[in-house]
Amino acid sequence: MDSFKIRGGVPLRGDVTISGAKNSVLPIMAATLLTPEPCVIRRVPNLSDVKFMGEILRSLGAEVAFDKETLTVKAERVNGVGDYEMVRKMRGSICILGPLLGRLRKAKVSLPGGCVIGARPIDLHLKGVRALGAKTRIQGGYVCVSAPRLTGAEVFLGGRSGPTVLGTANVLMASVLAEGVTIIQSAACEPEVVDLANFLTSMGARIQGAGSPTITVHGVKELHGAEHEVIPDRIEAATFMIAAAATGGDVTLHGARTDHLTAVIDKLREAGVRIERSGALLKVTRGRKLKPVDVTTLPYAGFPTDVQAQMMVLMTLTPGISIITERIFESRFMHVSELGRMGAEIAIEGPSAIVKGGAPLSGAPVMASDLRASAALVIAGLVADGTTQVNRIYHIDRGYESIDDKLRSLGARVERVEEP
Repeated sequence: MDSFKIRGGVPLRGDVTISGAKNSVLPIMAATLLTPEPCVIRRVPNLSDVKFMGEILRSLGAEVAFDKETLTVKAERVNGVGDYEMVRKMRGSICILGPLLGRLRKAKVSLPGGCVIGARPIDLHLKGVRALGAKTRIQGGYVCVSAPRLTGAEVFLGGRSGPTVLGTANVLMASVLAEGVTIIQSAACEPEVVDLANFLTSMGARIQGAGSPTITVHGVKELHGAEHEVIPDRIEAATFMIAAAATGGDVTLHGARTDHLTAVIDKLREAGVRIERSGALLKVTRGRKLKPVDVTTLPYAGFPTDVQAQMMVLMTLTPGISIITERIFESRFMHVSELGRMGAEIAIEGPSAIVKGGAPLSGAPVMASDLRASAALVIAGLVADGTTQVNRIYHIDRGYESIDDKLRSLGARVERVEEP
């Protein structure tokens, strides 16, 4: 099992290119199951989750070929059973449910796994497909859905923590081949949902309103193959922006979409970070003095839960009291105890973390609990005195393409160590 050894204290300087969005490419890969014709996806990040989704598609009968940043999928013949041992290991794999139901009118998919960041039930997914006419049951660890026919309906997908992103994706993919009109209310507005809708539209789907709380789908009889380029990863971009600010560096991001980063940019500027936009470039430097801020994670276009841990590291460096409130996942503070090993002063009170910042961090061995916590611990290692060892970095390989190579190109002293 690999780990990172990081010697801190070096400001990041230089240019970095943002990869394609993990949270976009996984449902787009699943959507290729909706047609027997070839689909070509470009700007595909080289991630363990992407490779794993490719294996899942192969297990369903699809032909999958990777060529650098281009992925070709041909799902001419598809079976409707998602392999139990494969699907249960990755949360994003649940998005094969919608396209299998749409194309085959039946699916049997293992209940998914993933990072330990709190309960992420699929009840809204099942509510959505039931509204389209599917029968659902959970048996032997599998979700089983079937429908002689799918009929358009009005579907409400609002949940306790707001709309469901993967639930919206699943209902969207099932409804494009349903009869009649489907109206998805309280749909997720994330850019990744819009990217999926754009891909489906290029396949021949008729979709209106993606990116708003109401999506209208006019069902069609069949979809065809298409080519598509995945949007840049806004979470990777935010991570490098925070790393630049935390280390007191000067980093220019290539390919980041500022319209997808409005809430992050707003909070970083409030915290005293300088952010300048020049065409497709985004330059990030730390101002003369960091300022404490209060952050609440919210559904898009609010501050992303996937950037909460990274922002917390920046606030540990900022003199004063900052309050970070998590409204999406109830267990997404598992990085707090590891930051405490490095000298951070953070207290948890209900859904909020109270950060008393300003004291220097010191290097220590720490354990990554999930994908974004891994990124936060790497940033902490970059600014800490001494050496930090981040263990279980397989989490970070799930969502950041060659992050150690990219950081080294910016001057960071990061070494990937293979454990015996």
